[in-house]
Amino acid sequence: MDMNIDQLLEKVTNFLQNEANTETVVGESFQLGEFTCIPVVRLGMGFGSGSGEGDSPKQGKGSGGGVGGGMGIEPIGFLATKGDQITFISTKTNSGLAAAFEKVPDLISKFLDKKAEATS
Repeated sequence: MDMNIDQLLEKVTNFLQNEANTETVVGESFQLGEFTCIPVVRLGMGFGSGSGEGDSPKQGKGSGGGVGGGMGIEPIGFLATKGDQITFISTKTNSGLAAAFEKVPDLISKFLDKKAEATS
């Protein structure tokens, strides 16, 4: 079997290039009430190739090769527009409801301390 690593690598590279288009990184916009939201993602890609050949007195000549690639997509936020205002809302920060839930243990602790002070 005659393998052409250059052809395989070109096919993998073309596939990754086709998948990493603008619609993948900046998604389709959608309406949320008065806001137009556009999802934004981080895209990572990698690929590699290798080949080799050898000669063995017992098994004769041999060759082999391979090509592989991968892609990862991670949502990082949304662009939200309302009128002429544009805001980026990150998925990485704790704000809103998530931040409030993180503060609940501290709030309960403070409440119990104040209650204990009031009864003493």
